[in-house]
Amino acid sequence: MKSKIINPCISCILFWVIICSSCVTAVSPHIITPNDFQGSDIERIQAAIQAASETTQKIVIPANNSNGTQVWKIDRAILLPGHITVILDNCVIQLSDSCRDNMFRSDNVGIGITNPAWSHQIHITGIGDVRLKGSDNPRSTGDAYRTLMLSPESGRVSYGSDAGKEGLKQKGDWRNNLIQIACVDGFSLTNVKIENSHAWAISFERTRNVEISDIRFHNPETIWVAGERKKVFNKDGINLRHGCKYFRINNITGINGDDLIALSSLDVAPFFHANGDVDSYQVTSTKWYGPEDDTEQVFITNCQTNYTGVAIRASDSASIHHVYINGIITKARPDIPPPYGGSPYSLLVGGIGYGQASIPGKINNIYAKNLMGDGKSLILVQAPIAHCAFMNGIYTGSAPAAITYSVEKAETRNVREINLEKVVVD
Repeated sequence: MKSKIINPCISCILFWVIICSSCVTAVSPHIITPNDFQGSDIERIQAAIQAASETTQKIVIPANNSNGTQVWKIDRAILLPGHITVILDNCVIQLSDSCRDNMFRSDNVGIGITNPAWSHQIHITGIGDVRLKGSDNPRSTGDAYRTLMLSPESGRVSYGSDAGKEGLKQKGDWRNNLIQIACVDGFSLTNVKIENSHAWAISFERTRNVEISDIRFHNPETIWVAGERKKVFNKDGINLRHGCKYFRINNITGINGDDLIALSSLDVAPFFHANGDVDSYQVTSTKWYGPEDDTEQVFITNCQTNYTGVAIRASDSASIHHVYINGIITKARPDIPPPYGGSPYSLLVGGIGYGQASIPGKINNIYAKNLMGDGKSLILVQAPIAHCAFMNGIYTGSAPAAITYSVEKAETRNVREINLEKVVVD
């Protein structure tokens, strides 16, 4: 009986088909989405994150919700573990009217977590048109010092539907920040639009090695609830609090009710909050523990806003240093009422009212160029800064010069002003 001989060419083809099929299976695992799970929107998103953290370390939140809607409405924060990537694919995520929490928060911090551990490598990536929205009727807005009110009133207040309700907290806190990240090494956020956050849109504390890019804000201080105008205060875009280091922030635009980007290192002891204190404006301690809580190595480029641009604030012994800024434009919009009566600066260096005055030289090595603004000043210096340079500024506002000092200029050291021009506009 003759043996059958397989053509060697056919053998090779079969071999490579088998190998390639294995490769496809290896590199193309199932894409985990919340639509794979049962429950409410937040339950399904959290289940997807849990499953991904044990396997692919990646989830996709798509535009289409399997409940038949085009929006994901969440009742509590999406908690992000370390080593996770969340891909937002043309989707809309909104806080529900029953939610009094962040939209995203690193899972290592929260109420009662008194000793947060460091987390690593958390990434949120937007594809296409991604919108992250506050509630239609928020329960609470503003910072921790704002008392909730139903109608606009004078004083340190902000809107909240919880106002006047017995047994419910009557002031804001860090849960009003839409995205709250703390004690994380390695984070990125790209290509999202944030609409009507309840306080700060994105807040970082003690976070390192971060890339933020292509963020668009629609965050005015006035919102409309059932046809009525409500005031929501302290609506910063991006906040870097204690100990933020090695940040790259690029291409940030939009409408804000306060600072577009704020860098803060504040030494306010003994008046500080502990880790996990729900009555605080930070989820981690507001105490300055030393140089590890200084803010440094921050690179900011290509930003535009209707209100204030970049604010750099330090108090007492805390320090902010080595900040590099290239391209800030602040321009009021006729269709948006100016927050707080008009923009006080495009760039603030110093800050007052946040504890003891900054010790001379604690704010140092701030380098900013290509600034444009029409507010009450272009550059406002409120501290005895050192080793700074400001170059190429065009100012069309009401102050007599592009740079204004509210401290004696002689108290500063080695500050260079290069080509800062006041332009008179008819």
